[in-house]
Amino acid sequence: MTESLRQMWEYLQSDAAWSGRNGLPSLAWAHVKVSLLAVVLAGLVAVPAGIVLGHVRRGALVAVSVVNIGRAVPSFAILALLLPFSLRYGFGLGFWPTIVALVLLAIPPIFTNTYTGVRDVPDEAVEAARGMGMRAGELVRRVEVPVAVPLIVTGLRVSTVQVLATATLGALVGYRNLGTPIVTGFTSPDKGPMLAGALAVALLDLATDGLFAVAARVLVPWRRPPRRDADATVAVEQITRVVTT
Repeated sequence: MTESLRQMWEYLQSDAAWSGRNGLPSLAWAHVKVSLLAVVLAGLVAVPAGIVLGHVRRGALVAVSVVNIGRAVPSFAILALLLPFSLRYGFGLGFWPTIVALVLLAIPPIFTNTYTGVRDVPDEAVEAARGMGMRAGELVRRVEVPVAVPLIVTGLRVSTVQVLATATLGALVGYRNLGTPIVTGFTSPDKGPMLAGALAVALLDLATDGLFAVAARVLVPWRRPPRRDADATVAVEQITRVVTT
């Protein structure tokens, strides 16, 4: 282990670690790019679906099924299945199989948290909004979604951290990112690049989690997701605050 750490230190001091297409900055950018695109695409699918089903308070079975499928199907299996199709239809190695696998990984937490957050808006808050004359669209836009923001942010936070960690598998199908030195390091006597890549992924995950923690404080005026049994007075105060903002 001491020898591996020494190799990592020597690698980090070399020009190869910081320049060229195999340098850590280039690999990190590719890693962030594919991860960010995957989370954005997953959010475009999962957030609207979760809001609609949560508003009508139906689709609990769908939510549970999505979560179970997301947990049951390994991302590596998706990559292996998609690679032949990607090559056959001219999409090439790496990028598109990785994107699809990461999007499928990111959808369940975002969808489930969005659905739960909107569905579990306190009945008192919904009735107060309707009593103020809000229609369905206004109710969703001005009440249910703002109150559900804590869980929506949590879903995005969980998905992003998972995607950043799992994106390393893209190296197995030819997509160069921080997983590349990790994968090649298993068969190399020089473990420096492998440890540096693993450290970079860990630091990237920690930084992302920290950014979401800051974003949650900025976007969420209350720190805990509302509960269905919340006091009616608190619910009305929340609605008044949202409506008058």
